[in-house]
Amino acid sequence: MLARAPAARRLADIGCGSGAIAITLALETRAAVFASDISAAALAVARDNARRLGASVHFARGDVTAAFGPSTVDVIAANPPYIPELERDTVQPEVRDFEPPVALYPGPTGLEIYTRLIADAPRVLSPGGLLVMEIGYRLSDAVQALFDARWRNLEITADLAGLPRVVSATLSP
Repeated sequence: MLARAPAARRLADIGCGSGAIAITLALETRAAVFASDISAAALAVARDNARRLGASVHFARGDVTAAFGPSTVDVIAANPPYIPELERDTVQPEVRDFEPPVALYPGPTGLEIYTRLIADAPRVLSPGGLLVMEIGYRLSDAVQALFDARWRNLEITADLAGLPRVVSATLSP
């Protein structure tokens, strides 16, 4: 991700959960790192993790991009919920029984957060900014179709099993 945006100075982790991505970015870069989540409980865990690890991360509570103003970040990283509601019974028990539902199921199709994030990211990103999102491997084509002419350099990256798991795109300047 950072190889695509080496000059990024302001990074955001949207839907930060426990803070793993934001904390890693804070510890591995010299950028200002911001993180948001809709869950107050998740933010409490993330703040505690950042404090324990000595990571400087600015946390805010908000739904998707609501915590961020216009052109405030150079990179948005997100690992949003993507499991369709109808697939609840197919989720592994070790995930289904221990993760909060808001972190797993965004709605009927699994595309609900992607739709909102891709639509509002141009407001939050600086010109030429980068959006990077983990995707459900079965949603790759549908997520790609959500990007419009404002985006360029759309890339899909496979995981170690060869499944499409990350989509990234650059906002046109």
